[in-house]
Amino acid sequence: MSGRTPPETRAAYRRFVPITTRWADNDVYGHVNNVVYYAFFDTAVNGVLIADGALEIARSPVIGLVVETGCRYFRSMAFPDRVTAGIRVAHRGTSSVRYEVGLFRNDDDEAAAQGHFVHVYVDRTTQRPVPLPDALRRVLEPLAV
Repeated sequence: MSGRTPPETRAAYRRFVPITTRWADNDVYGHVNNVVYYAFFDTAVNGVLIADGALEIARSPVIGLVVETGCRYFRSMAFPDRVTAGIRVAHRGTSSVRYEVGLFRNDDDEAAAQGHFVHVYVDRTTQRPVPLPDALRRVLEPLAV
């Protein structure tokens, strides 16, 4: 494992979102279950899109569908840890975005986990890819690396 890329620090990310762990996030091994990390990614990114006016869950004519995802784990987290999600945009295409998220435990500077997912933006009704809306592009710009 000595050849493994080390975790990134908070400095590698553009925006930060606090996330509260819950009692139910812990599994029988006493730490946050791996599937919860993916929920943290969704919560952080979609929270930013909603807060900045690029997404209205029930009404936006264009929505993002996850077509790829992955996560690398470095250290455990457990309730009642405080989690901060660092967000950046690694790639913007015509109709897709690659979001990268670092999850930081309490005040740690190194990520406990790092993940990514790719959204393809589609028309809500037809489910066919469409160009990224201007409102979304404006939100993504300061997140781009």
